[in-house]
Amino acid sequence: MAKVTPVILGILQARYSSRRLPGKVLLPILGRPMLACQLERLRRARQMDRLIVATSDETSDDAIAALCRELAIPCYRGSLDDVLDRFYRAAIGFSPVPAQVVRLTGDCPLADPALIDRVIAHHLRGGFDYTSNIKPPTYPDGLDVEVMRFPVLAEAWREAQLPSQREHVTLFINGQPERFRLGNVTHDHDLSALRWTVDESEDLELVRKIYEALYPRNPEFAMAEVLALLAGHPEWQEGNRHHERNAGLALSLAREGG
Repeated sequence: MAKVTPVILGILQARYSSRRLPGKVLLPILGRPMLACQLERLRRARQMDRLIVATSDETSDDAIAALCRELAIPCYRGSLDDVLDRFYRAAIGFSPVPAQVVRLTGDCPLADPALIDRVIAHHLRGGFDYTSNIKPPTYPDGLDVEVMRFPVLAEAWREAQLPSQREHVTLFINGQPERFRLGNVTHDHDLSALRWTVDESEDLELVRKIYEALYPRNPEFAMAEVLALLAGHPEWQEGNRHHERNAGLALSLAREGG
């Protein structure tokens, strides 16, 4: 019998009904939906064998499913609010069931394929249960990568009870270093104050400027090119500097008194 190679599956969670910037994943960057721009970048990550989008089964996310069909990207649709359930079922429904799962979010159109590959490689070399570049964060907000063994994801799906743990897929895992073997990838310099995610209109304005400057001459521009560009235009970063990192998570924990 032929040996089955363990699969590394990337799951990009995205929804239309963003609280702070509704419809952001489909807002245009250089005339294309932001989500399409991000998927183009993610497809260049060499360590991920397959890529799937996990969105909700709400009618508001029909447009995301339609975009996935147009781009020939598999799309799983599940619970809007129980994101952990949606994420898990996207993985368990994949054949073969993946050995490792990479969590990505649809508000990161500057996602860096080389960094994704680096985090996955570190995860596999170290034999970790969960590996990220956010514990602690040293990369710009918007370049977050999380990798976990599928059995660990399954444990979280079965056991996580708090609403915050169901909304934020990896909170149950990365909050228990005594139970799970956690790895982290750090940058040589702390760049965590830089905000490249898209949650607010000011974020989108910055990302559009970056794409307009870099994409036409090099569609595969990487983190280094973005850093060099922004070094020459420090004023571009002033508009979104005041926004809090992980504001959604902070709000969830505050509701629970955490």
